[in-house]
Amino acid sequence: MFTSPRPSLEPYVPLSVPDLIEASVRRRPDKPALMTAEGEVRTFAEFWAAARGMARALQDRGIRKGDMVAIYAPNSVEYAVALHGALIAGTTVTTLNPLYREREVEHQLADAGAKLVFTVTPLVPVVEEARAHLPAVEAVYELERAWEMARGAAGEPAPVAIDPLVDIAVLPYSSGTTGLPKGVMLTHQNLTANIRQTLALEMTTESAVVLDFLPFYHIYGMMVLLNSGLASGATQIILPRFDPEAALRLIQERHVTDLYCVPPAVLALVNQPRLAEFDLSSLRFLMSGAAPLPAEVGRQAAAKLGCLVMQGYGLTESSPITHVNPLSAPREGTIGPAVADTFSKIISLETDDELPPGEIGELLVRGPQVMQGYWRNPEATRETLTPDGWLRTGDIASADADGYIRIHDRKKEMIKYKGYQVAPAELEAVLMEHPGVRDAAVIPKADAEAGEVPKAFIVAREPGLDLGDVAAFVAARVAPYKKIRELELIDAIPKNPSGKILRRQLIEQERARAARA
Repeated sequence: MFTSPRPSLEPYVPLSVPDLIEASVRRRPDKPALMTAEGEVRTFAEFWAAARGMARALQDRGIRKGDMVAIYAPNSVEYAVALHGALIAGTTVTTLNPLYREREVEHQLADAGAKLVFTVTPLVPVVEEARAHLPAVEAVYELERAWEMARGAAGEPAPVAIDPLVDIAVLPYSSGTTGLPKGVMLTHQNLTANIRQTLALEMTTESAVVLDFLPFYHIYGMMVLLNSGLASGATQIILPRFDPEAALRLIQERHVTDLYCVPPAVLALVNQPRLAEFDLSSLRFLMSGAAPLPAEVGRQAAAKLGCLVMQGYGLTESSPITHVNPLSAPREGTIGPAVADTFSKIISLETDDELPPGEIGELLVRGPQVMQGYWRNPEATRETLTPDGWLRTGDIASADADGYIRIHDRKKEMIKYKGYQVAPAELEAVLMEHPGVRDAAVIPKADAEAGEVPKAFIVAREPGLDLGDVAAFVAARVAPYKKIRELELIDAIPKNPSGKILRRQLIEQERARAARA
């Protein structure tokens, strides 16, 4: 077992997210907190007044502690107001990918039991279509009206007694290896512990200017950027979506210091044809996460952006950060050692015995940031959390003698497309809805630009199946990043005696074919 080399932060006195953020606001009320790409600025005091107003507005509309509030929208300053207003009101917030289509929205809202939905005007029709099958959803509010709702509130929010150790603050959804995404129960204490662990790294500080293009619906954007930025007193510039040239322009104009990325974004920045035209001298570091960063891409980024480039690691199930390379001593190809008060170990894939440094097995982590379990899914919880509190990451890794971890592969069969997680079983279920498909299997296929893309193997019911039609059928029913990029007809899907698809056999077949080519 590897202990964190970083100083302990114990004891973790129980603390809610609103209490942690409010303390930050009181220290710097007039400092710019959130800024739009166009330059509109909201100070910490203005943001917090709006969040408290939103909390009262929700209470006046019948929202009570423990209710489920959903946010289905791209990044914006209003997103932060809705998120923190809902937390002040004592609700649990579930966040949805704004690329989701009706069936995906319906699944998450139904599974979470959402009572109210915040969305943006263009997405209202999607929510309303899903809402026809969701009697629990009582109201849909346009996020653009957040300031109006906050200003119209009748006074201060009613006090809410939050138990940080018990009350679930957020319910993001994480794709598993089987079925649809699962809700991850993260308490206020899980989140505030991880924020404190993140701030102790001394990366994002009060003097930092952070560019937020990573989506807030995802735990990386929500916690490492938005919430840690608010807690540290940093100024955050919010982009609704990633645009390489817009990002470079804002780095130059707003003197951005901290850049948090995923590998496809790093690659896009490195390959920008006008990169040399921008002054990026303000950048202190680029932190890459969510998927392994190829070593060569990291080297190119360091050379072309002129800053330190390193990797960190985390999961939705750990709020998210568990490992980060230290600014003073990063090691290429590793995710660094564990953050404060976090333990990690590598266990044998066959016996679950702990392995010594240098040997490869599954990475397990334990710490105050680890989730309570999966929402209404005790079986999945038992598969992921051990009785003594270890989180099985599903990632194949090794550790050096100093506890720096190197990720080699994934035990899980998830497909990571540009940092997004895609569950093969979800796509297989959609494929099986097509009248011409008898059987199907989906695997990750290596792709230079995206990292991995979904490839489907199809068993047709009758000769002459149009694979283009099948691809279009799936694309119309899932978010764009989940689209199947390649289809192949085969005679039979390999399965074990119990009927489980042998995806590894198909993956190895595909890799062998690529090697021959």
